[in-house]
Amino acid sequence: MEIDIEIDDLTNCLVKRSTGEECDTQYRLISKTITKAESEKMMKEGWLFDWSVPHSHGYEVYELLLKGSDLRQGLIAIRHIRDQLYTNIDIVESAPENRGSCGKYQGVGAHLFAIACKLSWDVGNEGFVQFKAKSNLVEHYKKTLNAQNIDEQNMFIDSFAALNLIKKYFSEEA
Repeated sequence: MEIDIEIDDLTNCLVKRSTGEECDTQYRLISKTITKAESEKMMKEGWLFDWSVPHSHGYEVYELLLKGSDLRQGLIAIRHIRDQLYTNIDIVESAPENRGSCGKYQGVGAHLFAIACKLSWDVGNEGFVQFKAKSNLVEHYKKTLNAQNIDEQNMFIDSFAALNLIKKYFSEEA
């Protein structure tokens, strides 16, 4: 799937736009498969993608949360390709209330990519992450994430760029 999340800012965590307050985050694996009915409910709430699909294609889905809250701020679907030493991103999405320049929290998109890089590092893929970008966002991902092209739309984040994201969002763990 083509990734089309806007990277609004590289923040230390999520930042509440209305106040500038930095909010601590956590992420977790959604171990229970998201059903078609649950995904349809999510779409009625404003989510854009059918989140029931990634699990059926062997992807793990992680949710980004504010510490102490169960309210999802974003979701990312990844699969580790161990024999080729990279992690593939299928879908990345900010919660409906975080989209655009008026979204409630900024930093969601970059934080989700940082999670993918960290998990890639943790499984021995040295932070390498691959994804297919919408063509109009290729340059945006080069500038904001230091991603590089494989071909016209397929891109990757290498170990160096991954470490920068990991240190930015997980400084206490890096």
